[in-house]
Amino acid sequence: EYVKQLSQQSDGDRDLQEHRQRIQALSEETAQSLKRNVYQNYRQFIETAREISYLESEMYQLSHILTEQKGIMEAVTQALLLQADRDDPALGARRAAADPFLPLSAKEAAASEEGRQRTLTTLLEKVEGCRDLLPESPGKYLVYNGDLVEYDADHMAQIQRVHAFLMNDCLLVATALPNRRGAYRYDALYPLDGLAVVNVKDNPPMKDMFKLLMFPESRIFQAENAKIKKEWLEVLEETKRNRALSEKRRLEQEALPRPAPTPPESTNPFEEDEDEEEPSAEEEVVDLSLEWIQELPEDLDVCIAQRDFEGAVDLLDKLNEYLGDKPVSQPVKELRAKVDERVRQLTDVLVFELSPDRSLRGGPRATRRAVSQLIRLGQSTKACELFLKNRAAAVQTAIRQLRIEGATLLYIHKLCHVFFTSLLETAREFETDFAGNNGCYSAFVVWARSSMRMFVDAFSKQVFDSKESLSTAAECVKVAKEHCKQLSEIGLDLTFVIHALLVKDIKGALQSYKDIIIEATKHRNSEEMWRRMNLMTPEALGKLREEMRSCGVGNFDQYTGDDCWVNLSYTVVAFTKQTMAFLEEALKLYFPELHMVLLESLVEIILVAVQHVDYSLRCEQDPEKKAFIRQNASFLYETVLPVVEKRFEEGVGKPAKQLQDLRNASRLMRVNPESTTSVV
Repeated sequence: EYVKQLSQQSDGDRDLQEHRQRIQALSEETAQSLKRNVYQNYRQFIETAREISYLESEMYQLSHILTEQKGIMEAVTQALLLQADRDDPALGARRAAADPFLPLSAKEAAASEEGRQRTLTTLLEKVEGCRDLLPESPGKYLVYNGDLVEYDADHMAQIQRVHAFLMNDCLLVATALPNRRGAYRYDALYPLDGLAVVNVKDNPPMKDMFKLLMFPESRIFQAENAKIKKEWLEVLEETKRNRALSEKRRLEQEALPRPAPTPPESTNPFEEDEDEEEPSAEEEVVDLSLEWIQELPEDLDVCIAQRDFEGAVDLLDKLNEYLGDKPVSQPVKELRAKVDERVRQLTDVLVFELSPDRSLRGGPRATRRAVSQLIRLGQSTKACELFLKNRAAAVQTAIRQLRIEGATLLYIHKLCHVFFTSLLETAREFETDFAGNNGCYSAFVVWARSSMRMFVDAFSKQVFDSKESLSTAAECVKVAKEHCKQLSEIGLDLTFVIHALLVKDIKGALQSYKDIIIEATKHRNSEEMWRRMNLMTPEALGKLREEMRSCGVGNFDQYTGDDCWVNLSYTVVAFTKQTMAFLEEALKLYFPELHMVLLESLVEIILVAVQHVDYSLRCEQDPEKKAFIRQNASFLYETVLPVVEKRFEEGVGKPAKQLQDLRNASRLMRVNPESTTSVV
């Protein structure tokens, strides 16, 4: 709206260029100011972020230390109570009667632990990746478990649903499998020694949440309701206390003198757990003995040979998912090296599928298979580049295969239909294939612009290089613009591109046709005898009336005489028809970049006729002929020039100041290059 209003108030392109320069200067000044502000604050931003990071680290450490201190204090309290019970059995019996949650007898505790271990075994059989935890850790048992929802710690957005298993020495977090009810996949395992629990204050709709701190990371979980959240907090703290107490007892027992070490006969479950837990975890992480992993390289070779691209990418996704949370060991590196070689082979095959050397039949959809698999391999940029190159070759081939017809307009209709239909289909297929890759859309816009340049080359070669008439060129440009508007269905407007590419050829056509009109007018002027027109027949007179009416001259009847005579010169009538025809065809081609070219061409054409009338009126001595010349001059100044001004304003949308000045100053004209200004 701003540019439209500015254009209406401007006279020619010089004012617009000045406005543009002022706006560019303001833009550069603003950019420099913003850059200076950013540079001034950049160091402060870095220092602030570093201080925040240090503060967050210290807070985690402080929370962890406080939790450990709390556990030590509770362990000391429990130890003092147990020592008091040993010194005074009667006091211990009274405390046991008053508190039912004190430890059971050794026999009952063993039976209870065995039952909890069986429950743990049953539950963990449903968790993939945890088979090695139980056989290697017979002292491990289940304390509590339940479903939770994990949230992002920064943005408080829901991430996933998990199931947590709290054991006597660790916390296991597993994610739910989407297609198997009651089945889970191993996600993380946190020892209770390095775990801190923090209650998260309710802030609706975020409520019933608690945070687990494992320096330097943290995770936030939401319970089903406030009761379950409270149970989780209490049981986590209780289990941590029991863990700290059992560790203290184990250390005290190890410190006692022993007659002889008997490692095979050791009955301490925690000692065995400490010795074997880490190797079992290492073994689980690098377990590559599964059948499908052993056969993976050969299966990939088979899929590539059979052109089963989807199957090959599915196998790669399965492997990446399996190794996603595993540390990189030497066997994993060797497997990755083998798989990466197959990935390169698969990529080369997919690239060849999209190369222009392949068959271009089938349209854009024929490339969907290869493009989708390249995107799944993480090579969306390469897929975008190859897809657009393939489509560019297809469009170029389709244009070359068009048969050049004798009628230019018929060929242009076919050319526009082939090109813009291909462009529209390519855009729709691009939206389908790259729906999740917004960064590729700029590449498509650049490709569309280059394709439009190829189209304009073929268009100009047929329309402008072959020296077609201005009316034919105007019709062809009109057809191209109408087809270009079809791209608005997909939100793409390339009208300004086609204008920019055609402006040079259209300027040349306008100037060429202007030169033809000027030469024809000068030729008629050289043979001018200043005689009235005799059309011989009423039909010819009626035809001329209709032609002048179509040109916008509504008062032509006042210039007709008796019978078939017209009180105007043949030269003036021919000039009027030719000028108005030029103006009508030029307005069909008009866009703002052509404003000054069209205006200057009209002024030059009109000056030729006006100067001739002025010269003839000044030089003619015969009074009768002089009166006839004045009548023709009156027709030019009072009828033709106002009609040209009015039609120009209707077609362009704003008046032409140069045409108004020409009409107002029509009495001050140059007679010829050798003469001076004459006043008539």
